[in-house]
Amino acid sequence: MSSEEKKAFLLLKSVIFHYHGLDEDEQKILDDTARDLQAMDELIWANEFISEDYYTAFDRARVYLNDVFKGSDKKKLLSYLDMVWKANNQKGYITEMEATAMLKLAKDWEIENELISMVRG
Repeated sequence: MSSEEKKAFLLLKSVIFHYHGLDEDEQKILDDTARDLQAMDELIWANEFISEDYYTAFDRARVYLNDVFKGSDKKKLLSYLDMVWKANNQKGYITEMEATAMLKLAKDWEIENELISMVRG
């Protein structure tokens, strides 16, 4: 994964976790992900992106992610959402707001049906 992809993936994961307010378990998951990807700087960038304006962070992230992922393989995009979905399950629950946020992104990326099928498993 390139540095730009790491930034985008960590922003995706972080903005979903921040959608309802980041808790301690979610922060640990983000930190662990950044360590695994050797992407602490990218996580810092994602956190700064969100903290610029918490209330508009998701909408700004959608614009950024749509630009970065434009033309990307749909399987790759679905795998990113799958990893975020699984990270939410790792903490033991997925809020309706988080699920809705992921569905909005899936719709942007034209993979909404694939995400729904994946989740239904």
